[in-house]
Amino acid sequence: MPERSPRGTYLRIADALRATLSGDATVASLPSEAGLMKTYGVARTTVKRALDVLATEGLIRSKPGVGWVVVGQEEKPAVLDQITALAAKLSIGDPFPSELQLAKETGASRGTVRRALAQLEGAGVLEVRHGKGRHVRALPGDQS
Repeated sequence: MPERSPRGTYLRIADALRATLSGDATVASLPSEAGLMKTYGVARTTVKRALDVLATEGLIRSKPGVGWVVVGQEEKPAVLDQITALAAKLSIGDPFPSELQLAKETGASRGTVRRALAQLEGAGVLEVRHGKGRHVRALPGDQS
């Protein structure tokens, strides 16, 4: 949004997002704040103010590990749940996908994926082999 807005840039962004949400019933979540910053060419605080307007109206809400989701739509499971489900499909000793692959697959940032992987490593589900990546050590739910 290159030109200055007498109404407030964040309100114009909120209007555009509101139109997107009302025009497409299949939208279950919004792009990341970084994605919205790039789309509209504004700072994170401007995007955050626009999202706060929609959250105050009850149209969206923040869900940790997922992002901004549309209220009333089917929500995507948390990143940890998605990665745990992937681990359950593999066998013990199988290589685990990289952080980058998991970030693309889940739509989350690499930092969020890294935290989820750290939780699975702490629970003994994954092990890190230096120079070889992560491998499945035990299946989720197994206490052996």
